[in-house]
Amino acid sequence: MSGEPAALGAADGVRDMDRIDIKSLTLEELTGQVKAMGLPAYRAGQIYQWLHEKQAASFGEMSNLPLPLRTQLGGQYELAALKQADVRISAIDGTRKYLFALSDGNVIESVLMRYHYGNSVCISSQVGCRMGCRFCASTLDGLERNLRPSEMLDQIYRIGQDTGERVSHVVVMGSGEPLDNYDNLLRFIRILSGEKGLCVGQRNITVSTCGLVPQMLRLAEERLQITLALSLHAASDETRRRLMPVANRYPLREVLDACKVYFEKTGRRMTFEYSLVRGVNDSPDEAQALARLLKDQHGHVNLIPVNPIQERDYVQSGREAVEAFKNHLEKNGINVTIRREMGRDIQGACGQLRRSYIREKEDKDD
Repeated sequence: MSGEPAALGAADGVRDMDRIDIKSLTLEELTGQVKAMGLPAYRAGQIYQWLHEKQAASFGEMSNLPLPLRTQLGGQYELAALKQADVRISAIDGTRKYLFALSDGNVIESVLMRYHYGNSVCISSQVGCRMGCRFCASTLDGLERNLRPSEMLDQIYRIGQDTGERVSHVVVMGSGEPLDNYDNLLRFIRILSGEKGLCVGQRNITVSTCGLVPQMLRLAEERLQITLALSLHAASDETRRRLMPVANRYPLREVLDACKVYFEKTGRRMTFEYSLVRGVNDSPDEAQALARLLKDQHGHVNLIPVNPIQERDYVQSGREAVEAFKNHLEKNGINVTIRREMGRDIQGACGQLRRSYIREKEDKDD
């Protein structure tokens, strides 16, 4: 594949009925737009800097542009700027959970996590999700719509401005299935990692998927240097189907073959996410089966004690069971870590804060 962003148009969420979403344009596309307006090309660089480096929330902030041009831009282009609807700060670890309001009234979640290597932001890629994973709150109300590149970028920009701290790592692992929003995701990655933007290196970007095989194979051909994380959660098709409806369409054999292709095409090791649910997928037999399943894969396992949600009866595995599972994998030569739990006291799991907000709003309306 060419590796270029999808063509400008309605399909990629860049153009609506009236105005073009300017923050979703690449610098090359913006330069073309500026030239079509009869302006010198350097204006595109100025505008792009305001959008992605200075992270302006309005055209009025672009003080080195003539006022008539700012007015013209406001009439011709939409400038996405998320509004902070809520933020909750963990008293345990300082994790910050944001709820952002979109221009159409929808709300999405983002999370800031501070690590020794820098600040990591976990962003949403869709409003809701249609994948139906049984342990995830994001999918309970289904999919509302895809997020545009600008709306994905602005989650990072608003968090950076709110904290005054640089974001060095980005995880597309919040609400939504990123590969179900493929073209917008690719455009987002290229703008985020580009030299004239926030310049987050592709090796510091992780994209999670529940295992959409055609999109995984397509992503491999892009030859990006991002990390691809597979939500695995089971070592057999039977158990995986119990947890993840997508497994009814793409069996483990096909998904893991796609993982091998991704490694072969990109040289990037996979991450296998495995949420441990007591009595479902945390037994020694499951650990043994997982070790056999992944013995020829290039990657590591990230064990995640499942974060319970009130709408499901799944229970988190006990600490002893988690450690035993980890030790079993290590004895079988599998590289494994236990994800550090963050934000438990602020509804840190995907979709929890958004769903709580929606319920409270519905109760008020009633």
